[in-house]
Amino acid sequence: MSSKPTIILVHGFWGGAAHWSRVILELSRLGHAGLHAVELPLTSLADDAERLRKMIAQQPGPVLLAGHSYGGAVITEAGNQPNVTGLVYIAAFAPDAGESAGGLTQQRPPAAAPHLAPDSDGYLWLRADKFHESFCQDLSADDALVMAVTQKAPLASAFGTTVTRPAWRDKPSWHQISSQDRMITPENQTWMSGRLNARKVITLDASHASLASRAPEVAALIDEAARA
Repeated sequence: MSSKPTIILVHGFWGGAAHWSRVILELSRLGHAGLHAVELPLTSLADDAERLRKMIAQQPGPVLLAGHSYGGAVITEAGNQPNVTGLVYIAAFAPDAGESAGGLTQQRPPAAAPHLAPDSDGYLWLRADKFHESFCQDLSADDALVMAVTQKAPLASAFGTTVTRPAWRDKPSWHQISSQDRMITPENQTWMSGRLNARKVITLDASHASLASRAPEVAALIDEAARA
């Protein structure tokens, strides 16, 4: 029986489980067979955390969580399950109790904030014509087009939901900062990672979509956390 934990990958706003595709391939090459990428409803933090808790509960052994972007808030809220061994934040929010992704964003508004557009049903979109420059400027135009067209918009209200009991206060964590991030300011990421008492923090010269543009380095950090 493998001693490696099951790795559950958690996507953020304007993406889905497939955003992790390149990291999944890298982790598989590194010998990780227990891989899952959860598909969140993006309807509220409570709904998203509950979906993740259900996937965690399906695993028979230890679990490592990795969250990108808003997925960091989700692993923070859901990561207190007893079989969760650690948390990896990839260009992600790491809120404390009473904090929300939206509140943290307002503290240090990112460059792409003006490109968010709510629709009449309450969903918050990242404008397709601004997706490349906002989310993934270090990917090709083709990759950006696919991401823009397939983006999964959250209910805007999910941005304001606050974390109750942050798992990073009780679980070891690792953090990757994207120095060219236009969705979560690098300053915000540095500030959040600094209070985590993280086992390791790395900075990549990358966009918000570091999980796609710098998949080998992101996978290496997750692999290091899994082996710890």
